[in-house]
Amino acid sequence: MSALSMQDGRAAGKRLRLPFDLKWLPRAIVLGLVAFAIFGPLANLLLWTVAERWYFPHTLPLEYGFSYWAKVFSPRGVAWESLFTSVFIALLAVIGSLALAIPAGYALGRLKLPARGLILLVFLIPQAFPNLPVYVNIARFFYDVGLNGTIAGVVLVHVTHGLVFAVWIATASFAAVDAELEEAARSMGAGPFRAFFDVTLPLALPGLMASGIFVFLESLDEFTGAYFVGAPDVQTLPLLLYTAGAGGNYQIASITALLLLIPSIFFMLVVERFLRADVLSRIGH
Repeated sequence: MSALSMQDGRAAGKRLRLPFDLKWLPRAIVLGLVAFAIFGPLANLLLWTVAERWYFPHTLPLEYGFSYWAKVFSPRGVAWESLFTSVFIALLAVIGSLALAIPAGYALGRLKLPARGLILLVFLIPQAFPNLPVYVNIARFFYDVGLNGTIAGVVLVHVTHGLVFAVWIATASFAAVDAELEEAARSMGAGPFRAFFDVTLPLALPGLMASGIFVFLESLDEFTGAYFVGAPDVQTLPLLLYTAGAGGNYQIASITALLLLIPSIFFMLVVERFLRADVLSRIGH
């Protein structure tokens, strides 16, 4: 009887043995919480974009549909106009930022300038202070010179805000290009401009494209400057998002947020492809 009991106990122990090691359980719980923190708000956003009726205490929407999509993109809606305005402002901000960042980045990345680190630090000043008091004072100044409520005023704000990305990445991009290649072109008779446009600029182009994408996304998502300098005459997608959310129109706000999220994810994947490790290692040096 005792031998049979021992065999039964061993068999029961084998049956109760877990298929995985319990030491992985805390790590799995942490990863699950991190995934919930990242994808939970995104799932809630997607649900609001198709929710016809959803109110407390219901966990999920009571009705699903796309009627709010039709309202957002109807001829009477302002989503298309806000989208075109945001993209137009972002493109102008990219052009303005790169027009300043390319010569500045070349000088800071290739030339031995005195106080180079201090000059790079100056471009961080717009990011070093809270945006609200800065934009309030900019709006007051722009009102005096007639730029408040204009696309030009919003573009200037976005260029100032995005210039730090453009200059720092452009500096790293030019510094990553081997100077001997440009010297070889000069030794073969090319002038300084010919060597720059034929050798240096094409090699630095991936980093410059990445900096332009950063500026584009920063301008596309920027709210505070557009609100104080552009509103109510200049309507961008972030302003439309804020207006819809403040008015309790969560479906419209969620659809607008999704429109802003899609290009951000796409372009960030493009940036990851363009920015090489050697370029990233030279940022700030």
